[in-house]
Amino acid sequence: MTDSPSWRMATRLVHAGISRSPHQETSEALYLTSGYAYESAEQADARFAGTNAGFIYGRYGNPTVSMFEARLAALEGAQACYATASGMSAIAAAVLAPLKSGDRIVAPRALFGSCLWILDTLCPRYGINVELIDGADLTSWREACTRPVQLALVETPANPMLDAVDLAAVRAILPAEALLVADNAFASPVTQNPLQFGADIVVYSATKHIDGQGRTLGGAILGQRALLDQLFKDYLRHTGPALSPFNAWVLLKGLETIQLRVEAQARSAAHLADALARHPKILRVLYPGRADHPHFAIHARQMRDGGTLLAFEVRNGRAGAWALLNALKLVLISNNLGDAKSLATHPETTTHRRLTPEARAALGIHPGVVRLSVGLEDRADLEEDLLQALEAV
Repeated sequence: MTDSPSWRMATRLVHAGISRSPHQETSEALYLTSGYAYESAEQADARFAGTNAGFIYGRYGNPTVSMFEARLAALEGAQACYATASGMSAIAAAVLAPLKSGDRIVAPRALFGSCLWILDTLCPRYGINVELIDGADLTSWREACTRPVQLALVETPANPMLDAVDLAAVRAILPAEALLVADNAFASPVTQNPLQFGADIVVYSATKHIDGQGRTLGGAILGQRALLDQLFKDYLRHTGPALSPFNAWVLLKGLETIQLRVEAQARSAAHLADALARHPKILRVLYPGRADHPHFAIHARQMRDGGTLLAFEVRNGRAGAWALLNALKLVLISNNLGDAKSLATHPETTTHRRLTPEARAALGIHPGVVRLSVGLEDRADLEEDLLQALEAV
């Protein structure tokens, strides 16, 4: 089957990138192999020289992985995609592969804890300078860009308070030669496509919405083919964060239903955000789709809906948050997100525990904050579970 540029999203999610074997299977084939045989020494030579198309070694590529890459690129509207073993391996590659000692990164303080570890612990070891700023403050971006900058890394919405970064405005402020890398894991490619707003590179933890059922790890880097080949082809081949064929096959099947899942989850998330905002034991609710979110205008420009995640602050600080979490009967306590099952976590003691109390406070991550990833359960059941859990606060 040949992909058609006229296909709409739902069709691309089922059919894009399929490469059938001579058996003409309907479900994508799973190629569990680490190596490939050649018809001749001459063909092996041509493969390694790059003059003969085909696979060389599992670390360099795999037919099942290639199908996943092609389908995700079609969904994202990107020319190319490189799959990786996890979301953090994709982030690490996106940050480290383009840079050298003496280069400089600018990034918002509102980032996932492991991303902050790469920036504030790993990068300095290699002589890469990092400046953390308020990502929503364009004046801070302008000030940071008065000095040479080679790369900007942003999350929008950011973990866990769902802060926004105005991608088009930041792209206009950055020097033309600087790379804008956008982690789009919280929004998913169904809800937001950062390339449309000026990002050069989009990064995913495919573990989240793309799988969507808590089964596998995976990551992806997307963008223009020439740029990705220049920056990442050799880096990924020789450092080896390869996505396993089995995980790629699982992620392919996840893409078939991602639009149905994410849109349904977003509708439920919007309903729950409104229900929680009315509760007297809730101090505040942060949801990109609500007009009272501090960055609502930016989210409204960049996102097609409010997404599947929300954060809320419970009265009585950590004691209140833990009382709620421990009283939940349906929603699971887990630091994962984007799953078909609803998951709640306490960022202060999980995803952002390595930050100092002062750093968490500056980001609004107070002891009473809970992050909720809304799943596919009946929204009435979810609302009832949250309301009964709040009785324990």
